[in-house]
Amino acid sequence: MKEIRSTNKSGIAHFVHLCTKYGLKKVVCSPGSRNAPLVIALDEHPAIETFVIHDERVAAFYALGMAQETGELVAVVCTSGSAMLNYYPAVSEAYYRSIPLVVLSADRPEEWVNHGDGQTIVQTGVYTNHIQWEGSIPETISCPSDIEPTVKEAFEAALTNWRGPIHFNFPLTEPLYGTAEYEMEEFQVEKLNSESETISESELEQMKEIWSNSERKMILVGQLDKQLAVKNALKVLGDDPSVAILVENTSNLYDQRWVHCIDRTLAAISPDEIEAFQPDLLITLGGAIISKRIKKFLRESNVKHHWKVGFDFPEMDTYRKLTRSFEMSAVDFLKHLNDHLTGLPTSNFGAKWKQRDFEVQARLEPFLMTVPYSDLSVFQLVLDFIPESAKIHMSNSSVVRYCQLFDPIPSMSYYANRGTSGIDGSTSTACGAALSGNGLHVLLTGDVSFFYDSNALWSAHLPKNLRIFLINNEGGGIFRIINGPRESDQLERYFEAKHQTKAEHICKAHGVEYMSAINFEEIENQMEAFFKEDSESPKLMEIFTPREENNKILDQFFAAAKGAE
Repeated sequence: MKEIRSTNKSGIAHFVHLCTKYGLKKVVCSPGSRNAPLVIALDEHPAIETFVIHDERVAAFYALGMAQETGELVAVVCTSGSAMLNYYPAVSEAYYRSIPLVVLSADRPEEWVNHGDGQTIVQTGVYTNHIQWEGSIPETISCPSDIEPTVKEAFEAALTNWRGPIHFNFPLTEPLYGTAEYEMEEFQVEKLNSESETISESELEQMKEIWSNSERKMILVGQLDKQLAVKNALKVLGDDPSVAILVENTSNLYDQRWVHCIDRTLAAISPDEIEAFQPDLLITLGGAIISKRIKKFLRESNVKHHWKVGFDFPEMDTYRKLTRSFEMSAVDFLKHLNDHLTGLPTSNFGAKWKQRDFEVQARLEPFLMTVPYSDLSVFQLVLDFIPESAKIHMSNSSVVRYCQLFDPIPSMSYYANRGTSGIDGSTSTACGAALSGNGLHVLLTGDVSFFYDSNALWSAHLPKNLRIFLINNEGGGIFRIINGPRESDQLERYFEAKHQTKAEHICKAHGVEYMSAINFEEIENQMEAFFKEDSESPKLMEIFTPREENNKILDQFFAAAKGAE
């Protein structure tokens, strides 16, 4: 037993202590009053590190970035009322990326809900559609065993099989600021493990028959953390020339035999060749896929079997071809493939995909050497300068898509909020990840994403190991890239939302070192200083590009990929 000072509300004091039993170490606190008992208990507990972020939306994305970086539970705590609604964008992102974010929301007592008391809304059930578990904890208990089963059940939902966010609500009465001393049990952190489903011998035989009868096999890998075991298992499969392996940079997987830039390669497949590149058997691993082209390609393909692998969203049918969902880790599934299914190659399907990828790279090389100053050439230049051990964070819309056009660097790690693919929270997530991780973190962001989330810099916890490239083309550049908006009379005002905002004074207000550039020479001349580790704050380089030229040059890129004159 050990003595711990905490809030005098015993339910809260013992709840916080039990949270540490299941691995909670970091909590982002949003200032308020009703959450005082929670904040006191968290701040006083020796096993918990706290951070204070004023803006609730930013706070939740900071916590998301921390959880993304560490792979561990991270909590956010707020006062009652609309505060918890501002956590919702990050909660939904955590849900669709299976990240264990823990929301702790203070509340008014139930008898005061909908009776005109200040900062009071109906808080129970708010996150129902995007949460793995939700429940309430009483402010007073007689002993820890009163709530321990509930707490364990919640953390099992967050950490095992289909991982994701959970929500604890705390109805609290005044007074709120009292403290007390407790004798609390000392314990080891309890590890909660996922359980894979098993594949029967009869089903393995059926799978073996499908595998051997499929001349064209494709493995498509979406968003993953770096996993050496997955890479090694895929490399074994890559020895089979009938297996095409397609990965995006967010899969954090690399091998020279795989196709890494899917859109680039697809652009070079002519309509009369499409059938030859369509798989009979599709196997998907990991999370979200960025490429809209591959989604359309597969939805229109004659796929006979689609095996989806992973604990999360077992019924998700992205390509409308799902025939079997395996609720197990990618490593376990690939082990089954390598141990039981692989055999003599049935075609050169995989080699055909990689050959086309090589052809496109060769075709684009002279084009990329002469491409004028634009978003495309800036991304090419910036990606070449980023140190090879960096962790790259990509904001959504055009930024993450441009990054898919260039081969990833094996030593780098690539991240993006592709759960909901929103522009909110990209900067905050990168800040949280950099704050929890070692080494250099680099955020590549567009102007709309950056200004939308500029409160990410309103923080006492800005990480000095963060570098931000802000590509400012004076609007939502994605709407000049995708078909539809750019042909619309409402493009500039409603879709692109043209602006002339600059980041210089935002950076000055928050103590961020600022640089700017309008051409290749200015970018290159500042790179050494930009990446130099001599700053006590983050650094931001705002790069201005020609708004009306970017989409034309991108069109030329894809025309060159096709071999068009």
